[in-house]
Amino acid sequence: MADMELTGAEIVVRCLRDEGIKHVFGYPGGAVLNIYDEIYKQTAFEHILVRHEQAAVHAADAYARSTGQVGVAIVTSGPGATNAVTGIATAYMDSIPMVVISGQVPTAAIGQDAFQEVDTVGITRPCVKHNFLVKDVRDLATTIKKAFYIAATGRPGPVVVDVPKDITQHACAYLYPASVSMRSYNPTSKGHAGQIKKAVQMLLEAKRPMIYTGGGVVLGNAAPRVTEMVRLLGSPVTSTLMGLGGYPAPDPLFLGMLGMHGTIEANMAMQHCDVLLAVGARFDDRVIGNPKHFAKEARRIIHIDVDPSSISKRVRVDVPIVGEVDQVIEEMLKQIQAGSGQIDQSALKAWWTQIELWRAQDCMKYDHGSAKIKPQYVIEKLYEVTGGQAYVTSDVGQHQMWAAQYYPFDQPRRWINSGGLGTMGFGLPAAMGVQMAHPGAQVACVTGEGSIQMNIQELSTCKEWKLPIKVILLNNGFLGMVRQWQQFFYEERYAESYMTSLPDFVKLAEAYGHVGILVEKPEDVEPALRDAFGKYKDRLVFINFLTDPAENVFPMIPAGKGLSEMILV
Repeated sequence: MADMELTGAEIVVRCLRDEGIKHVFGYPGGAVLNIYDEIYKQTAFEHILVRHEQAAVHAADAYARSTGQVGVAIVTSGPGATNAVTGIATAYMDSIPMVVISGQVPTAAIGQDAFQEVDTVGITRPCVKHNFLVKDVRDLATTIKKAFYIAATGRPGPVVVDVPKDITQHACAYLYPASVSMRSYNPTSKGHAGQIKKAVQMLLEAKRPMIYTGGGVVLGNAAPRVTEMVRLLGSPVTSTLMGLGGYPAPDPLFLGMLGMHGTIEANMAMQHCDVLLAVGARFDDRVIGNPKHFAKEARRIIHIDVDPSSISKRVRVDVPIVGEVDQVIEEMLKQIQAGSGQIDQSALKAWWTQIELWRAQDCMKYDHGSAKIKPQYVIEKLYEVTGGQAYVTSDVGQHQMWAAQYYPFDQPRRWINSGGLGTMGFGLPAAMGVQMAHPGAQVACVTGEGSIQMNIQELSTCKEWKLPIKVILLNNGFLGMVRQWQQFFYEERYAESYMTSLPDFVKLAEAYGHVGILVEKPEDVEPALRDAFGKYKDRLVFINFLTDPAENVFPMIPAGKGLSEMILV
């Protein structure tokens, strides 16, 4: 029902309330002061003041990843909006549902190079699912409803709503629609019945089946049904970096992560299967390497994705199925359980025999006897101390890959990282978003000495909100992944990849009011982690692990090479 007349600022706040939003991340500025004045007056949701707009968007992003709800951030015009772009692009690349409300100069000043004016719609257009510039207060409530609908449906993504300051001052009757429909936007949810039947038949006829899962399994809440189907078929299963946790990693049917830093068994099974089922994945360059090399081996491919533009984009598929992965897998399960055909058990056994030979090479082994701290060991101990139940955020680089390889996630939405864009500075604000969403949970931010300094100011936000995040710094004194590439492909010319002026991270953490711990010996790794999650469980603990600077991430597929062309040592 229509309410009394409200100002645009009141409408923004009322829309967030009516949408059921509980947490908003943001930073005020002139163009959004009217909105912030209304936030001050309300109690429906909490606003978390960050120290940089990039952090606001990363926190909202991780909030969405860990809950499945739409994350919300508010930024001001000009530099506020441009500071948010990296976070928006990060969410866009990983298909994360988010609404970013940005302030804008008054409508009469748009295009006049006014103070703190940028073309937010133009700047963000390449890295949003959609964006809006609101020019009439009467359109504001409906526009915000559309933003939440677009962000959360189909292939999720960030939506920007740009609101000029005068619009926040104008008034109109408030009516927040219960639902919206748009003629130009009707995402497909149900897969084609004929294609599903064909896919099931193909899977059951396979001699060397392989199931390849991506971030869509997690985002589409399809993990339980995918797990059920894998176990029903007895097929091997692998996951992309973004899909980790979509299938329980400790399960013997799971071959580990595939791709550039994937396991031998996962990559070789992908390359040599005869039927490949891709679920919520997109065959990107870090997953299959060179498409021409991938195409050398004959295989039939079934591809399930909610986004039709992702199908046959890099790899030609035989059975495309457009629809929500959870619904499609549910229908496939029904047909398999109804006895649509029989699996060739002898062929499947022979296939597993080959896979176990690949697995026996133990490509994840490393030197446990080193006098230096091995980063892999830190992650293994983190898993042990947390019982595998932590939410783990990461930044980007070697530490990210070690976390993905050595922390076997057995639940979806526990692994929070920037996959597509590869954003340094993501980890700490992401951990804030996760901790706000799950106040009693164990949250660990695995990071590097380069990445953590990108948004280290958020230690202040953590102090204000008493967030008991555990920062796991794998400090090797280098921009680790850059150094690794320079070692392998640039004849050890380490151009600007080393850090010669690092701060004392323990003192820095203490300066922000947190607990700082320095760990220099392998025997001190586990005690430090147990103190962090036990003795100091209610405090933010920043642990600076001085790790082996020469350690590299293996296996590794060089850029432009194929899945079977791995560097192992």
